[in-house]
Parts: sequence; C-alpha cells; structure tokens
Amino acid sequence: MAIVGVILPLLPTVPFLLLATFFFANSSERLHDWIISHNIFGPMILDWRENGAIRPTAKKAATGSIAAVFLLSLMLGAPSRILIIQAVVLSGVLTFIWSRPNG
Repeated sequence: MAIVGVILPLLPTVPFLLLATFFFANSSERLHDWIISHNIFGPMILDWRENGAIRPTAKKAATGSIAAVFLLSLMLGAPSRILIIQAVVLSGVLTFIWSRPNG
C-alpha cells in the first residue's frame, strides 16, 4: 500500500510505511532491514523514528492531498454536516502534520 501511496496522491504513504516497518520488525529481521535501508522509504522512516519528523515535501504533499479531498467533497455536493466533520478532522490532521519537526 505504501508503494501505491507514492504513486497515487490521495493515498497516504507514511502511515503504511510505519505499519510495514512495525510488522517487519516483529516478523522478519531481513524485511525490517530491507525497508530501513530502502532508498526512498528508509529515510522517511528513520526521520520519524528518531525525531518524530516529517519532511517539508511530505507536509506539502499531504496538505495538497487533504485540500483535494475536501474540494472533491464540495464539488460532489456532500451534505453540510459531512463537510463540517471533514473540515474538523482534516484540520486536526494538518495541525498534527505541520506541528512535527522538519525531517
């Protein structure tokens, strides 16, 4: 799922990477070492594990994806209560993302 998330802008990458790392660490040292040493995924995982950090490019991509999802809901005519719930939840997510240190 993380690999698909790299390609598709609306699918998150980092949460799937963190889950994969957790499960790999508990199931296979070889797979854990592979994902940690991966050229693309490894640095993001290490940034998070060592500092709780998210890279600025990932923050911008997440913000763009969140804005796209909300705009899509608006364009599809989602009910007002759904838009309010989305706005509250997505604002919380953005607050969390942007409050993390830069990786």
